[in-house]
Amino acid sequence: MKCSQASIGRVFILRLEHGDQLPDTIEAFALQHKIQSATVFFLGGAEKDSKVVVGPEEGGAEKIVATLTNLSGVSESVGVGTLFVNQEKIPKLHLHAAFGRGRDTVTGCTREGVKIWHIGEVIILELINHSAERKIDPRTGFELLEV
Repeated sequence: MKCSQASIGRVFILRLEHGDQLPDTIEAFALQHKIQSATVFFLGGAEKDSKVVVGPEEGGAEKIVATLTNLSGVSESVGVGTLFVNQEKIPKLHLHAAFGRGRDTVTGCTREGVKIWHIGEVIILELINHSAERKIDPRTGFELLEV
């Protein structure tokens, strides 16, 4: 384990609107407001056919390929994530969420595009005074958090 201590900076409250997309909307907001790192909380509705990463095709593979699923209908959702700048100083959101419809639940990463259905509430807690950022891991190709 590696660690970097941080302090809380600004706090933002966002109301996403119908058709806004995760992670794009939050990353654009972070860029506009010069947020380099944050904890992100999400609560709201997700549109039918939103794409969710539900794991790798094969966990031990040399090249990791994501398994995607589309939401079968409008879903209730709750998620938590982190936002850190990458090596180009561009904010990148890593947010996992659970999406429920009836008795079915899908849990996964929003990086492929989740569209908001009418309601999207987001709290962003900016993190300051630390050394963490995302860097490309040559083995996986992922932008991993380096502290």
